[in-house]
Amino acid sequence: MTATTPSKNTLKNIDDLFAAGLHYGYAKARRHPSARQFIFGAKSGVEVFDLEKTAEQLERAKAFVEGIATAGKQVVLVASKLEARQAIKNAGEALGLPYVAGRWVGGTLSNFAIIRKRIDRLEKLIEDREKGTLVKYTKKERLMIDREIKRLEETFGGLRPLKSLPAALVVVDPKHEKNAVAEATTLRIPIVALANSDCDMTTVLCPVPGNDSNRASVALFVTSIADAYKAGKEKAPVRPTVEEKQVPQSVGERPSDRSRLSADKAGAPRHSDR
Repeated sequence: MTATTPSKNTLKNIDDLFAAGLHYGYAKARRHPSARQFIFGAKSGVEVFDLEKTAEQLERAKAFVEGIATAGKQVVLVASKLEARQAIKNAGEALGLPYVAGRWVGGTLSNFAIIRKRIDRLEKLIEDREKGTLVKYTKKERLMIDREIKRLEETFGGLRPLKSLPAALVVVDPKHEKNAVAEATTLRIPIVALANSDCDMTTVLCPVPGNDSNRASVALFVTSIADAYKAGKEKAPVRPTVEEKQVPQSVGERPSDRSRLSADKAGAPRHSDR
């Protein structure tokens, strides 16, 4: 078998991954057995990922997320690590996607009906405040309501776009987000994740092996996934509006014919009867 020469695009992608520091893993003692297939070697006691395999996995993850977007479905972005919170929040707000950039609340997926009620409560309070309907309360009561809004916003604010269970989870460090991964696995919700060498790759449908503790590498991963979702969203078929869903006119029927028919049914005189 002859070795294939990587294309220019592939080499460029690998250069980008290298510049972002995705090749850094952990010490061999911390490596999970499932990550062994993605390891290229070790340097100064730190294992190094094979960036060709990382690039392949990233392309696979992007294709999967793009397909979800094209189908008109949502993904939830999840990261509670400080290095990833801002990147997750920026991507979620830019695309209108639900995200968790902080502590994962137990039952977010497995008990979604209850979580959705808390989100509805948040939206109702915000709506009332914007409309000025809270003026009927005392100053102390309004202060308590503002505190409740702040608390709910911090906990559930990123999940406001989520109306039903998502099609997938996009996670930074599945080991750190074990509770979110466990809930998604129980509900058979697929997971896309940036996973370092200490993570169990078998719990993730599309693992992207790489450094999940560096802001640059996390930003590259999140941006790549966000761009893929945006591209898929642009390919999604346009859904008909309320007007477009109305019964279309018959072939050969003119609008004037329809208006005369409606007039006959209503008992109204036609132009020819005048």
